[in-house]
Amino acid sequence: MATFVLIHGAWEASWAWKWVTPLLREAGHEVYTPSLTGLGERAHLLNRSVGLETHIQDVLGVIKWSELENITLVGHSYGGMVITGAADRAPEQIGSLIYVDAFMPENGQAVFDLIADERAAGMRKGAEENGEGWYMPPLPAGAWHVADPDHAAFLDKLSTHQPLACMTDPISHSGKHLTVAKKAYILAS
Repeated sequence: MATFVLIHGAWEASWAWKWVTPLLREAGHEVYTPSLTGLGERAHLLNRSVGLETHIQDVLGVIKWSELENITLVGHSYGGMVITGAADRAPEQIGSLIYVDAFMPENGQAVFDLIADERAAGMRKGAEENGEGWYMPPLPAGAWHVADPDHAAFLDKLSTHQPLACMTDPISHSGKHLTVAKKAYILAS
């Protein structure tokens, strides 16, 4: 069976995979769902220095300290930035790389380079007005077009602040992540 490492998106944490992990485990797979530094149950670690590089190191730490090999590394949304960086530094540990409605950055790009200018401006404004200039309060579930009321309440209840640096930090990669044999992109509509 496969070993999955599932990386959540912005404002989320390991709880984002709540409905996926039981299905994978029931099928016999090993599943890791780390919460990135400063988010979810690790919200107490949120500080000005947390950014994209911190999150890449979080994933590399899971791979190293859990002694994982031939993993299926999955990233959702912002998690695509994180898995790109991690896979670029440890391509020999990655068997499959899967982007789920995720960013696929070129070297030197930041999230704000990949989204509409007005959306980036809105996030910056949110950080300035309600996040001391360095973090962004969670967006309401409605901003993500979550229609199911129970899912919206779940998202609104558990979402945490997101460091602005995660959106402004450019990724640095050599392209080694492209050597991963199996790659897929899943577009959720």
